[in-house]
Amino acid sequence: MNNTYMTQPIKLLAICGSTRQSSSNHHLIKAITELGKGTFTVQLVESLTTIPHFNPDQDMDANSAPEEVQHFRAQLAAADAVLICTPEYAIGVPGTLKNAIDWTVSSMHFSKKPVALITAGTSGHKAHQSLLGTLLIIESKIAEAAQLVISSVRTKINDQGVITDPPTEMQVRKLIQTLADVATGKATDLLPAPSLL
Repeated sequence: MNNTYMTQPIKLLAICGSTRQSSSNHHLIKAITELGKGTFTVQLVESLTTIPHFNPDQDMDANSAPEEVQHFRAQLAAADAVLICTPEYAIGVPGTLKNAIDWTVSSMHFSKKPVALITAGTSGHKAHQSLLGTLLIIESKIAEAAQLVISSVRTKINDQGVITDPPTEMQVRKLIQTLADVATGKATDLLPAPSLL
């Protein structure tokens, strides 16, 4: 993809919801890094497992959060956009990923941040809807085409980070394009926050 948006590539922070280093979602991030060359520079959050369990008592002001949390927030603040690739565990969001996001609610580091969400697993639809709702309620900027469920993901990407299923590759390319459009203000048709009623 050619960089037709900015004089400098978009700084993309990639977050993997799987703690397995050889997971399909890590392979997806590798694929997106390759497909987005010239448009994005990608920084990967190395591990969510070092972030402690969310505790509001440790987050009473901007400087009281644990060091690992402050580092994660700083990575979010420095990014122009965020990519989340996650599996589904027991039809839910992986605990380590949800825990990291919980630490950003009070600090509002996802507020107005362009985000792309991919849930890739055996199915993924239940976890995807749950996490999408969370991201929208904390004011992430997500366009319809920047969120995607990839079911049966192991049949669609290989261990080298190459998407082997042409329809999936087309969807991922569209997601990359859409995220770039949101990050540069070219896309304003965003998903609304879910109703709390």
